[in-house]
Amino acid sequence: MNIPYLRAETDEQSIRIYRGNHPDPILVQNAQTNQRPFIHPILAPDGKGVLTENAPPHHSWQHGICIGLNDVNGIGFWEEGIKHHPKDGSFHPQPLKPTVINLHHASWEIETYWRDPQGNHMITELQQWSLHDLGSTYELDFQWSLRAEIKLTFGRYDYGGLFLRMPYRHELGGEALNSEGQMNGEAEGKRARWVSCRMPIEGRSDNAGFVFMDHPKNTEHPVPWRVDGQLGISPSRCIAGQWELDQGETQMSKYRILVFCDNMDPSSVNENWRNFASKIAMNKE
Repeated sequence: MNIPYLRAETDEQSIRIYRGNHPDPILVQNAQTNQRPFIHPILAPDGKGVLTENAPPHHSWQHGICIGLNDVNGIGFWEEGIKHHPKDGSFHPQPLKPTVINLHHASWEIETYWRDPQGNHMITELQQWSLHDLGSTYELDFQWSLRAEIKLTFGRYDYGGLFLRMPYRHELGGEALNSEGQMNGEAEGKRARWVSCRMPIEGRSDNAGFVFMDHPKNTEHPVPWRVDGQLGISPSRCIAGQWELDQGETQMSKYRILVFCDNMDPSSVNENWRNFASKIAMNKE
């Protein structure tokens, strides 16, 4: 397959990544002022169908690939104030820097201030993304850093962290499968190295989906996972219990997201995970 080189259009609030001169981006990073950053849409690697969903009616605070937590010093960074909860915090992305393009690779980062309801700066979040276009699949490697601007306690919760929302429709179904062979609701709250999610997509005659992978150097690896009733998936350290960060301390986690068409054989996923797991070093501040 002859894969066109990537190109990017970047402004202070969005990044659009394209294959060659194709008019539709394969991925859009959104970082609107005073809103949670998120990735949507992601186009299937063969160009047929959008694999993410933004603000579905059942969970309007969920956006494609996004991040949030439910209990940080009692403050919620999940529902975005949509339910008018008085203890919901807010997200404040800083202006985006230019995307770095190298043939079939693209990399970018987003720094976001997380503030409490009174506007106090609690967390500085850094998302560092790297996209490798392999033609039939994409690999998205992601490093997530949280720096505590005050002493923080992260409460135990049933979900939170890096999250995927696909365009699930009950009548069409779908499948989540983890590295331990557990499917759909069986995988809820269970520890696993990876979880895949695939489902029918508008404009396709077959399925397409994602595999989220947890790096072995992450705390709580293999991490417990959220697998919700609409097949939203999330590696959720918070399921395992409470943790703390002292003021000035930084926590880093590393993930890979594999984007695929049709189906991914578990043996192929395991091989890809082993390749990812061998990348031991994480960036240091």
